Amino acid sequence: MSWPWTSDGVWWIALLVQLLAIPGSFLPLLPGLIWLPVGSLVWMAAVGWAQAWPEFVLALVLFGLGLIADLLALGLASARLKASRWSAAGVGVGLLVGVLGLLPALPFGGPLLGALFGPWLGATLVETWVTTKPPRNLGWLEALRQGSVVGLAVVAGLLISRLAQLLLAVLGVAAFVALSSF
Repeated sequence: MSWPWTSDGVWWIALLVQLLAIPGSFLPLLPGLIWLPVGSLVWMAAVGWAQAWPEFVLALVLFGLGLIADLLALGLASARLKASRWSAAGVGVGLLVGVLGLLPALPFGGPLLGALFGPWLGATLVETWVTTKPPRNLGWLEALRQGSVVGLAVVAGLLISRLAQLLLAVLGVAAFVALSSF
């Protein structure tokens, strides 16, 4: 079965698919680096494995590095402060509430402000609640302090991870253009 489009047209489609990785890498709730291998697969369908394997392998490597960046940035921030395993759940719920909930109704900032304050608020509340329970049994004021520090660390890790994802997305698109143009 032959591909119905010219390779030039498919190259532009593959490039557009890969360009979706850039906004997806820094906007929460959107897929990010997964668009790099998907775009490479589109290109590979048009020109074949023999010609497109370098683009595809590089896209998979960059996607894997993005996953590692996520795990390291958030995991190290939480582990360094001895955060509970529930703080990640608080970040997720806080991100959803921040982006989709009440914070987008603000007159300025909207979802971007919600993407920053939602995870912090979620991690802070969950960590405060968890640290008042046994075995830690901290008082409310100390638990709130610990929770807000963990929340700040998790948001800092999230920002570092997003920056790494953005750099990997730009690198992936540039590498696709460079490798597939020759």
